[in-house]
Amino acid sequence: MKKNENSAGNQATQGVSPALTQQFSKFAHATSVWTGNPWAFLLAVAVVIVWVASGPFFGFSDTWQLVINTGTTIVTFLMVFLIQNTQNRDTLAIQLKLSELVLAMKGAENKFAAIEDLSDEELQELHEECRTRAETTLRHIEGRKTTDVRRTRTTAQRNNTHARKAS
Repeated sequence: MKKNENSAGNQATQGVSPALTQQFSKFAHATSVWTGNPWAFLLAVAVVIVWVASGPFFGFSDTWQLVINTGTTIVTFLMVFLIQNTQNRDTLAIQLKLSELVLAMKGAENKFAAIEDLSDEELQELHEECRTRAETTLRHIEGRKTTDVRRTRTTAQRNNTHARKAS
């Protein structure tokens, strides 16, 4: 199977039917919703309690330990794929929402709308550029605050001087 990069920078596999992809996505989403539920956690705790309680019956044998190890390994292995699918979808949705906001803002740099497609080097360069701009803005704001404080002190001193002369 050939792989190509989609606009989100994720690997998409060609040859998989859209219907299968959609069904898997629905299944992954439903599973992630269910497993994030307190009842799923309580069910997992109940399984562990039953397993521990059955230990004396099986003499705490290697087979008894193998059952929980195998079960948890299989569940973890399968959940990795379901969680990754859900995370990919959520990340893409957030990227699209942020892109829409960037594109809708007057004066915003549109290059940020598709930032996820940049190489690591390009991202690092852009990060340094943004950091420099942020530091410049911060220095400007701090300069204005200093000027405002001086102005306020000068005004207060004038007012005190005028008040003393008036008394």
